[in-house]
Amino acid sequence: MFCDPLSVGGLDFGHDDDFVFNFALDGLGIIEFAAMEKRNGDNLSLREPRELCLCPLGDLGKLQFASNIRGMHLSAELREELPDVMAKSLKATPSNGQVFADTDGAASGSPDAGFRTIFAGILFSRRFIVSYQAVLLVLLLLFTIRYWMSRLRARVRQRRLLAPSSTLREEFPSLGHESGSSSSSSTIIGDSPSPKNGTIDEDLERTPLLKSEYHAAEFRRLGYPVRAFLLYQPSPLPILNKALPSNGTTLAILIFIGIQVFYLFYRMPLSIPMLFVFADRASLLFVANLPLLYLFAAKNQPIKLLTGYSYESLNIVHRRLGEVMCLLALLHSAGMIGVWYTILRPTGFSLAKFLLSKIILLGIGAFVAYELIYFTSLGSFRQRWYELFLALHVSLQVIALVLLWFHHHNSKPYVGVALAIFLIDRLVYRMTFKTHSARASLTVCKDGQTVIVCTESIFTLKGQYLGYLVGAGLTKGWKATEHVFLTVPALSQAHFIQAHPFTIASVAPDPDASSGELKLIIRAQDGFSKDLLKYARSHDAVKVRLDGPYGSQNALHLLQQCDLSVVVAGGSGIAVALPLLWAVQSSRKACDLEWRPTGRGSSSVVLIWVIRHAGHAAWAGSQIESLRDCGVEVIMPPPTAENGHPDVPSIVTSWISAHDDKLFSGKAKTGVVCSGPDGMNRSVRNTCSSLLAHGRDVDIEVEKFGW
Repeated sequence: MFCDPLSVGGLDFGHDDDFVFNFALDGLGIIEFAAMEKRNGDNLSLREPRELCLCPLGDLGKLQFASNIRGMHLSAELREELPDVMAKSLKATPSNGQVFADTDGAASGSPDAGFRTIFAGILFSRRFIVSYQAVLLVLLLLFTIRYWMSRLRARVRQRRLLAPSSTLREEFPSLGHESGSSSSSSTIIGDSPSPKNGTIDEDLERTPLLKSEYHAAEFRRLGYPVRAFLLYQPSPLPILNKALPSNGTTLAILIFIGIQVFYLFYRMPLSIPMLFVFADRASLLFVANLPLLYLFAAKNQPIKLLTGYSYESLNIVHRRLGEVMCLLALLHSAGMIGVWYTILRPTGFSLAKFLLSKIILLGIGAFVAYELIYFTSLGSFRQRWYELFLALHVSLQVIALVLLWFHHHNSKPYVGVALAIFLIDRLVYRMTFKTHSARASLTVCKDGQTVIVCTESIFTLKGQYLGYLVGAGLTKGWKATEHVFLTVPALSQAHFIQAHPFTIASVAPDPDASSGELKLIIRAQDGFSKDLLKYARSHDAVKVRLDGPYGSQNALHLLQQCDLSVVVAGGSGIAVALPLLWAVQSSRKACDLEWRPTGRGSSSVVLIWVIRHAGHAAWAGSQIESLRDCGVEVIMPPPTAENGHPDVPSIVTSWISAHDDKLFSGKAKTGVVCSGPDGMNRSVRNTCSSLLAHGRDVDIEVEKFGW
């Protein structure tokens, strides 16, 4: 199998512990360049292209070139011309000859030093990229600890907020003789103390239960300016009109991108002789990110359980990571073209032959597939051709993974993990455990542009552990703010494989319920929703397929631990607001909530709903009046179509300030949830940022609808 001893550029390649030749199109190649060959019996000559790969088969960066063409030997012509090719291509300058260690004492600037420097660089990249996975695990651990610590603090605060009055009377016996009714309750509860003249005793409110709590609160106030800055959302980019996330999200993404830049350029000399090492590092970082990219996109993944962030919250990170990976693929491709130009072209290896070689052709195919995924994922394309976006996004992912698998052996472990994530999410969960088919009623609202889809779900897995392990979907019910993907095969053959997300507008079922009505509010626009509206005008029922539920409970967790709760909805965002408000009221025992000595029992809840037309109020049915009966204040400005857009920031600011000062002496913890168009979400977020900067403890969760 081994060839005869051969001296190339002054290097002896004839010994097993040094180097031997390996001709292969795609074997264990690390440095790919080319030699010309032609089979003539058992001889090889420089007339037809064949790829030459340098392969690490020994220790400490030493190389072996082994022939994988049994029974063949190097022709005299190849022996004569190949040394000059390798000597020219592997020369290194003195400035980069000692960048990587393990040159075995070779003189700097010699072909031996240049050759070993390139190989040391490649082997270092192979080892270095492994630490990237460790960094990701550490980041995941930190986010997990942060989430569960915050959940623990929220649970303690919530229990204190909803503590039984008997327990409080034991802790505060002097309060037992007072009686009255709560300002937020519609019934009179036993001996519960009442606020005087509609307000809470200021001395009692200002006196903390423990001195440590007082100092902790003052310490938190010192961080309000920082929190306000992180909460603020800048204006959209001019000309491009591209919406920007909050400063906190932007900072987190910049840190993540900084990690990518560090791993790309650490100990990476930017010189022509090291061009292949740079291209190789870019490709390694690309494939190392593959599992993370697909994990962020998966609807069913463990990150939600660990950190509280569901896939829609991670979508922005998924997109930015995809853009970084497209740039890495571009750098890898450009680097390989540079390798051809500087190393292969002088040997007579044409660009056409280089591009048509198997390994390069597969790489080009994967590169084109991922670039198409990026361009078809842009907001302008998604909004105009959403159905085409869905079809291309799924099909191109599969094609790209297959091409990457065969492109290079080093990508196979990462491709295998990414493909497993994709298939488990799509086939195991979304098409099996979390899919629910049912007969649904269709109702066209009075505005003529909105369809109400209602179906009954049977909860067959209540109380069973199987549902928690495999994600039983709607057979275990749903929670406030969650959504489902709706498929209506009856619309057309094209709609058979299309799934569109809609928030569940129904109240979350009780834990002991055996069934529940699931309602979706669908505002017709283009594509699927427009076709559904046409179908609903002539049909009152249809068979649907539901995939879900999905979504996080961060909004509900926020409101449950707050003294004041503000829910802002714009248009069909009421589908988020109604279930959320009922869940909050349910956790506070709705209308029978007793007053607490800390003032938290007087927590107030308000719904601010902005609608375009007066007829849109029918979307909520009788639930608005029911919420009012349970103590929820409802503010509905005049419809915007006739009166213009209301000043929502002023409404939010005045309501929070008035209730905080009146009931809590400016010390209330306020939670705000906003669900509406991007402009409304941004204005409400920045209002909360301003309030926080002025000393009010305000936090916000945005339930963005749209894709």
